[in-house]
Amino acid sequence: MMASGIRIDIGTGKKDTGKGRLLPKPDEAAFSPLRQLSRNQPGVPTSSHQPPPLHSLALAQCPASLALKATQPSSSGPSGTSSSALRDASRHETAQARKRALATSFRLCTSEGVVATPLVIMTLPVNIVLAALFTKTLALPNHTIGIITALPFVCNCLQVGLSPLLSRWFAAKSTTVVAASLQLLSWVFFAGLLNFLPANDPAKAGLMIGIWFFVSSFCGAITGVSWSAWIQEWVPARLRGKYFGRRNRICQLSNLAFLLLSGWVLAAWDYARPAFQLIIAFAVLLRALSILWQYRMPTEATDRPSIRAAGLTDQLLTLRRARSYLWFIVFGASWAFAANCFGPFYHVFMFKELTLSALQVSLLSVCGATGAALSMPAWGQLLDRFGNKSVMTVSLVLWQLSNVFWCFVNRANHDWLYLLWFFGGLTNAGFFLGQFTLLLKLIPVPARNLAIGLNLAVTSIFAAIAPIIGGLILDWAQASWTGQNLAIYHVCFIAQPLLALAAAWLLLKIEEPAAAPLTHVVGAMRNVRTLAALSGASFLSQYVFYLAPRRRRIRS
Repeated sequence: MMASGIRIDIGTGKKDTGKGRLLPKPDEAAFSPLRQLSRNQPGVPTSSHQPPPLHSLALAQCPASLALKATQPSSSGPSGTSSSALRDASRHETAQARKRALATSFRLCTSEGVVATPLVIMTLPVNIVLAALFTKTLALPNHTIGIITALPFVCNCLQVGLSPLLSRWFAAKSTTVVAASLQLLSWVFFAGLLNFLPANDPAKAGLMIGIWFFVSSFCGAITGVSWSAWIQEWVPARLRGKYFGRRNRICQLSNLAFLLLSGWVLAAWDYARPAFQLIIAFAVLLRALSILWQYRMPTEATDRPSIRAAGLTDQLLTLRRARSYLWFIVFGASWAFAANCFGPFYHVFMFKELTLSALQVSLLSVCGATGAALSMPAWGQLLDRFGNKSVMTVSLVLWQLSNVFWCFVNRANHDWLYLLWFFGGLTNAGFFLGQFTLLLKLIPVPARNLAIGLNLAVTSIFAAIAPIIGGLILDWAQASWTGQNLAIYHVCFIAQPLLALAAAWLLLKIEEPAAAPLTHVVGAMRNVRTLAALSGASFLSQYVFYLAPRRRRIRS
């Protein structure tokens, strides 16, 4: 071969200048990338003694940019198959990375839920720690307790104007972490505030607690909305019922341990203020660990571009067209009023009228949490199979029918409360689990944060009014019929079951996609194995009803 007057010996790879002598053999390293490229091509020999192809020598004399362009594979040739395989391998690796990130997020989400449970319990309007503080230590009147109980719901209503703006400015994960940290700091402040609460001035003590609880509840309201939006981003819809059934079951174990520990500490220290401070410090440390795990969850890839693009007016129009979501708000408002009218005063009733100790009340709460933990996986499977609204209706009806027994509880038969709380935990777990998953299913994605915030705002209005009305009714009735406190509580406790059963009818009017009718859920619960699972005896039902597969005989 001749190129510019130079002859190239193909066998030796040397150049002849035409003057009778050959130039040295080119450096092998200069051809190594090209040789490697030729080895990767199908149908090209790759033996060590094979000389570089002619087109490689020509490319060696060309500029680097032209050589690179010439060596790029063509989609129509054999090299296109290799390129397609590389793309498939890349997509497979990306899918595997996403699965690993999802598994890590699931693990961290469950772990942070376990350690966050103690402080989350104390932030609820009704819990054993604050109830013991209000009744045993400070002796607050019923109407003051009702107002303090209403503050979290007031904050849920107020956050509706702020949450949509935060969703457009910040990621849901960032908002969750920051708001939870602010709420954590508020509880650190309350631990020190306990030293300055007057014991002989319930009005002043109630005002000081109310101001602090309002700030803490407002941070908690922002946290709740952003956390729900964040969960919707990265938890697949098909796994929500099953996953949160297991997660809530594990969190109930944390609930059990905290209730027993707090009840024992309060009763052993005779409701002294250092006992409350010790419990708060313990819960704060665990919540700090929870926030750290939330920060480390690898869910940053799922952002919310649709919410950034939609304005407030467009989001409101989207919610107006979502009829099922609007019916869910109506149901939620009815249930919120029924549950909170006299619900906060069940603990007051047990402390004052039944004279139970904090340890006894905590044991009752443990019975309820145990029942919920045992039945949660079964309720999660029913929710995934039959949908939310029908399963929630069955759960709500069974739970409220058992609550009628509260109208007959006195100091002589209060031991029956242990069975009542256990059965209540078995039955109400399906309702509370389905309530969250149904909301995630019904909220329109373009107006996700506004939908969650609006639902909280409307339901919180009724939930905030309810305990104030209940506290005023109790104070008025006890002042009008002195010495009849037990009978007054019995009459008031019939309100929640009646109002809740009426709310169940509104629940059935919601049009849930791919949901089974109520009769299918009732038919499934007639199955012995399903009932055993709901009662926490799934291991027994699996043992009794398991049949080993028979081997089929092959006829000759």
